[in-house]
Amino acid sequence: MSTAFESRRGGAQAAKTSAPPTQASSQASSQAPTHAPTQARTQARIGAPLPRVDGRAKVTGSARYAAEFPAAGLVHGAVVNAPIARGKIIAIDASAAQALPGVLLVLTHENRPALAEDDAAWKDQIAPGGQPFRPLGDARIRYAGQPVALVVAETPELAAHAASLVRVRYHSEPHQTDLGPVLQDAVMPSLEKGGFEPPPAPRGDAWQALERADARTDAFYSTPVEFHQPMEPHGCTVVPSADGRFTVYEKTQGVRNTQQYLMKVFALPQDRVRVVSPFVGGAFGSGLRPQYHLPLAMMAARSLRRPVRVSLTRAQMFTFGHRPASIQHVALGARRDGRLEAIIHEAVGETSQFEDFTDVVVNWAGQLYRADHVQLGYKLARLDVYTPIDMRAPGAAQGLFALECAMDELAVALNMDPLELRIRNYSTEDPEKKRPFSSKALLDCYAQGAERFGWGARVAAPRSMREGHELVGYGMATGIWEALQTGASVRATLDADGVLALASATADIGTGTYTAISQIGADILHMPIEDVRFTLGDTSLPDAPIEGGSWTVASVGSAASVACKQLRARLAQLLVEHGGVGFANLDADTLSEAFVIEHGEVCLRSGNTQGARDTGAATRIAIADLLARAGMKTLEEQVTLKPDAVRERYSMATHSAVFAEVRVDESLGQVRVARVVSAVAAGRIINPATAANQIAGGVVWGIGMALHERAQFDHTLGRIMNHNLADYLVPTNADIGDIDVLFVDEHDEFVNPLGAKGVGEIGVVGVAAAVANAIWHATGKRVRALPITLDKLL
Repeated sequence: MSTAFESRRGGAQAAKTSAPPTQASSQASSQAPTHAPTQARTQARIGAPLPRVDGRAKVTGSARYAAEFPAAGLVHGAVVNAPIARGKIIAIDASAAQALPGVLLVLTHENRPALAEDDAAWKDQIAPGGQPFRPLGDARIRYAGQPVALVVAETPELAAHAASLVRVRYHSEPHQTDLGPVLQDAVMPSLEKGGFEPPPAPRGDAWQALERADARTDAFYSTPVEFHQPMEPHGCTVVPSADGRFTVYEKTQGVRNTQQYLMKVFALPQDRVRVVSPFVGGAFGSGLRPQYHLPLAMMAARSLRRPVRVSLTRAQMFTFGHRPASIQHVALGARRDGRLEAIIHEAVGETSQFEDFTDVVVNWAGQLYRADHVQLGYKLARLDVYTPIDMRAPGAAQGLFALECAMDELAVALNMDPLELRIRNYSTEDPEKKRPFSSKALLDCYAQGAERFGWGARVAAPRSMREGHELVGYGMATGIWEALQTGASVRATLDADGVLALASATADIGTGTYTAISQIGADILHMPIEDVRFTLGDTSLPDAPIEGGSWTVASVGSAASVACKQLRARLAQLLVEHGGVGFANLDADTLSEAFVIEHGEVCLRSGNTQGARDTGAATRIAIADLLARAGMKTLEEQVTLKPDAVRERYSMATHSAVFAEVRVDESLGQVRVARVVSAVAAGRIINPATAANQIAGGVVWGIGMALHERAQFDHTLGRIMNHNLADYLVPTNADIGDIDVLFVDEHDEFVNPLGAKGVGEIGVVGVAAAVANAIWHATGKRVRALPITLDKLL
């Protein structure tokens, strides 16, 4: 390990803490609220816990996913995957498959259509540096599970059977799928990947400060390969038309990214490719980049000139991007009063042999706490695996596990409460960028989360709490994630019936985008949310970024708010000019805030009708009549909004404080997470119900990361052995106790026009560390390698 990390290490010291069990108030934050009466709902929408507007479509089955769209003459493709981790194809015998009646095509590298030859054409919007993978590109095998053939048949069952008859002979070569043995070969990553922020230059001399510190901790931590495993497997339906156009129904987090990828790979103009993705059954980062089933389906559809559907099996969901394994070194040094003197955080992550995937793992350590001496390092080691891909809270999920466990160990060395240690090292500005935070209510997260959890009853000794045969432990950790915004476009159209149509080519991957954007429109136009229709997931709509990084509401929502404000201002002007006497005595600026829309009419609020009552004038008008008088059929505004330059003067982030209680069977080592309190500062919360759903889901992910999830490799074969949901363990309802989500008040006038920060990632960050710290508190055993399983505790 010495060549992968800076190897000057001091002695590690450990510390311990504990508290008596208490029952925190457990709010059912994930319960869907019911609609309020219509009159109340014509008031504020932003901040109201309204039910999901797409909920009925999902529970009734009318919501269509990528592999459910019907098409006349539809045929089905099944993928054949390579069993070796490295080598080449010697021969392919597809004769048995082709002999079956109903088998239409077997595509391999030998007979695939001509495709783009340069790497640039195969790079999607978020492709890392290196050479992107080309399905059926050549005879070379780069990883176990690589697609080597696509069998297309009249039915999915026939396609799957025929695929099992394809015989492939391989020449196997030596491979490496284990990160540990190649740490010495780790190198600095390429900076070609857009958005990768390399660790900043060292501040001071962290190693010297560590040596002179009054207390220190120095240890290695590891996290395994994890797979996304959403409920909906990846799949697509490609429908060609007689005029050479293609409609592609795809599971994706970015229809525009998918469209541009297909345009470049297949040399098609933009008007020949339309990508549609109205519903996504979970993606968590796996839908950020086009996966191999997409170009395979497109090849087959072009060759056969028939609609083709390719759906991956659950086992095949383990044959592309994943959260990369990491090995991390964290060393912390502090004065006797707890003030940090030195922070050293170095990490090695894995990537493929052909691309340089990078995670921001260590940068958080330099941003979260004050210290004069900081050294951060990040390297990549190449393995014979597919390129990793962003997975919910990429980098932060792994990095904060190591950092926050190290903070807990430092608190033990100092004989200090872990929460107090974090408070003493709280930073009022970004220590790395030397900028103030646009807002930071982390201290409120600490205070309110600790009170809700009952942290104050904690006593500082491990194994000091028990109930019956179970040891009880309390642990906590801090969370941080970027508050991002990027450019987005939204079209807002008000029709004669008083229906507001919002449109943007964004996605809803289960986060509640449909609902949040609808609420924003309803709030600004002062109208019932039932009269708002939001359309997304279609390349024919105004441009939008990939849904990822917790930036969708900040980006698309901000654009929607500006578009709706402009629409409202134009509507106010129409009222002054064409609304009649009841509106004419108000100027447009005043009127813009004085009317509501309901039942297809615009009417003045009750407090703004005195002048009209004095003259007997009407204070409401049908929108159809207003538009007719103006000679218009609809009122429309389209806005493309980019981040304000003021963002450059601040650091912007969401923060959280996570508190966890675990119960550990003393004899069996079985761990049960009894309850979690997650206190989050995320600016303005558009919908507390859907936002709490996101945080609760993130907590479940964090518990899975701590106790369950890992890909188990047979490194001799280079293959994943637990490629199913029976053996790849994820938390079930029986594994989850009470989850209490608390949003603290946080006002931010700089982050974006809405003042909102994303919550998709922050719910995961810190949870694994809080659980690990609670397990140490319960048992006195410090486990630094995830997941924490029975064998590590017994």
